[in-house]
Amino acid sequence: MYKHILVPTDGSPQSRKAIAGAVELAKAIGAKVTGLFAAPPATPIVYRNNLPAGFTTMAAHKQAIEESAAKYLAVVEQAAKKAGVACEVITITSDYPADTILATAKKKKCDLIVMATHGRRGISSVLLGSETQRVVTQAKIPVLVYP
Repeated sequence: MYKHILVPTDGSPQSRKAIAGAVELAKAIGAKVTGLFAAPPATPIVYRNNLPAGFTTMAAHKQAIEESAAKYLAVVEQAAKKAGVACEVITITSDYPADTILATAKKKKCDLIVMATHGRRGISSVLLGSETQRVVTQAKIPVLVYP
């Protein structure tokens, strides 16, 4: 069946559900998981919900992104460790999460992608929902989508 499951996360509650499901599936079938956070590039402008929220230094923004990535990917690592599932986590800087997910799946030779439908509300949910849609329509491997 599946041997390598890619689990993209944005830190949302929906992503945590997808992580739990992916790890549970991996344990049941003897697969490994790779957690992925597609981090936005650091800029002087800080965004919240895809709207400019303020300014910072590039270094401070980069640090905030790294802290978020570590926090979000720790959820994948902890779930995998608890289940006894082999796990790797990756952070990639990208303005295009769907492209990053697809490229990572190919590069890591994943045979299944497990991801949430979307992670946020409002305007950003449309964008994240469209990222999931892009992965689903462009993936060359199966995609399991958690609501």
